[in-house]
Amino acid sequence: MQVRPNSIEAWMVAARPRSLLLAISPVLVGASLGYLRTGALDAVLALLALSAALLMQLITNLQNDVGYTVRGGDATGTRIGLPRATSSGLLPVRTMRWAIVILSLLAVTVGLALVALRGWPVLAIGIASLLAALAYMGGPRPIAYTPWGEFTVFVFFGLVAVPGTDWVITGSTDGVTLLAAAAIGGIAASALVVNNHRDRLHDAQIGRSTFVVRLGERASQSLFAVLLSLPLLLPVGMAMLTSKPWLLLPCVLAPMGWRLYRDFVACSPGLAFNAILFRAFQLELWFAGLLSLGAVLSAHAHAGV
Repeated sequence: MQVRPNSIEAWMVAARPRSLLLAISPVLVGASLGYLRTGALDAVLALLALSAALLMQLITNLQNDVGYTVRGGDATGTRIGLPRATSSGLLPVRTMRWAIVILSLLAVTVGLALVALRGWPVLAIGIASLLAALAYMGGPRPIAYTPWGEFTVFVFFGLVAVPGTDWVITGSTDGVTLLAAAAIGGIAASALVVNNHRDRLHDAQIGRSTFVVRLGERASQSLFAVLLSLPLLLPVGMAMLTSKPWLLLPCVLAPMGWRLYRDFVACSPGLAFNAILFRAFQLELWFAGLLSLGAVLSAHAHAGV
């Protein structure tokens, strides 16, 4: 289907809706584990946390699109990744930048509401997350041009987003949530590994020193294996800490994770990696859904005792 400039479809190209799963999953997990620990769920705080997460992901996606274009990332004509709305002429750079400003203001508004309800620590989380979203492809030295992209995703989509959601909703967090954060962050970072592995030759040409460009394909494959192993091993620790066997539910995804790794290693260079990328998104949502289901079942099983 041909996309018309300045159309809704053009904005969908920039927004990358499938990647929003990376924003939904941490909130789902943080909220459900908070519910398991406290037996309560504040719907207003949960919706505000979800809104903030979605806004941060959209800001990141749009900044990634326009930043890549401004830096001439598509100038060589060798890029094989998903299309960029600005470099494809579907949306003007100026319009995209205004959209980023508007979304940032919305994120600040949501953040201030959370600060009013939960206090000033939320402000630190919000500022750090917004700066990371803008700095990924913005500023004099974007994170996307360094080997630290996967680590940044691991931290902000896992170690910050999951306990942050739990704390915003319940006012506390615990070790189980931190283990879940590492698992969610691992899958999110694995998706970026796929993205960078796919684009490694092009990135090397334009000066992007990503993890795979700097350390090589074998190191990238090893990193992918480690990041996929976390969500399949950490539920064991969660179940042991809580004596809640329902938290082992995500372990049923082991065959799915193995097939994903096998296909990643065997994947032919080029667009075939896009299917691997989307499967990584799906794995994170499945993991989040099963862990959240396990948390809810555990909470009700405890209530029924």
